[in-house]
Amino acid sequence: MSVAGTYNTTVKSPMGDQAGTFTVVDNGDGTFSGNMAGGMGSMDVEEGKVDGNTLTWKMNMTVPMPMTLECEATIDGDSLTGNVNAGAFGAMPVSGTRA
Repeated sequence: MSVAGTYNTTVKSPMGDQAGTFTVVDNGDGTFSGNMAGGMGSMDVEEGKVDGNTLTWKMNMTVPMPMTLECEATIDGDSLTGNVNAGAFGAMPVSGTRA
């Protein structure tokens, strides 16, 4: 099954659960593009890589403070699980299901 799709996600952050929509576009060459849209705006995927059913990518957050988020998630069927690493704030679990 392709990793491409739209996922309804929840990131467990220090500011509480952050709901969002994560869109994955598989470029077919081991890379992907897309974005994460939620209550604090939208962030584009940067350096998106696909390795089997594992995704790694970065996003530049601007709200509530500028920070580069380093992310990793595994797709298992219609489920997504992983972590969003927010530098000094540590890793925040992310989970989601394909919409």
